[in-house]
Amino acid sequence: MAAFCSDTGGRYEAWKPEMAAEAKAAGVGDRGIAALMASSYSKATISADRNQKSFKYTLDKFLQVRGAETIIKQGRSKKAKNAQLFSALEKQYGIPAGVVIAIHGMETGFGGFMGDTNVVSAIATLSYDCRRSSFFTPHLIAALKLVDRGSISPASVGARHGELGHTQFLPGNALTYGVDGNGDGKVDLNNLTDALASTANYLRKKGWTPGAGYQQGEANFAVIKEWNAATVYQQAIAIMGKRIDQ
Repeated sequence: MAAFCSDTGGRYEAWKPEMAAEAKAAGVGDRGIAALMASSYSKATISADRNQKSFKYTLDKFLQVRGAETIIKQGRSKKAKNAQLFSALEKQYGIPAGVVIAIHGMETGFGGFMGDTNVVSAIATLSYDCRRSSFFTPHLIAALKLVDRGSISPASVGARHGELGHTQFLPGNALTYGVDGNGDGKVDLNNLTDALASTANYLRKKGWTPGAGYQQGEANFAVIKEWNAATVYQQAIAIMGKRIDQ
């Protein structure tokens, strides 16, 4: 039996035991369950979920608001300074450096701000909230499994929707597509190499064709759509990625 959902925070504490039973049935262990039970309703997450205004902008306005020119300039510099890393990623996964760099710049300003919200509480709140409960509940299960594995802790901090690390992976994607890019035996999306390798792995697994174009109307643009559902975001990544690689 699936846990109930609610449009207000008042029943969150009553929801947690029901969700814990669902999570346990899905294979979550004691550490993950404890993290869920220690979580709290995140008003900041709900506020962010109700006010995603930037995706309603025109493309030009979106590029301006998100600082595209700065991302392109800094992105070119980072590509030059880490040429060996980006070359290795492209060789292994087939993803051009510009695309990975554009995503990194867009998501966190190249790691400048990776969030201020408890990951488990954020994802749990979105699972509890009726608006998109069916979408976020699998991500909550994944987040709890990441706690079980030690990939994140009950205190881990991410973005308002529970996204993790340098390129803001939702927990379900972190569990499925996260890779150990630096060879230290663990997947840590707060580590730059792991995060960039995981991003490239995600795009490749979603169907990226090495060597094919990724501008709107070209084969790999459909894969950029897998990263973010907003059309202006997709267009921005394609435009910035191309300019970074020029």
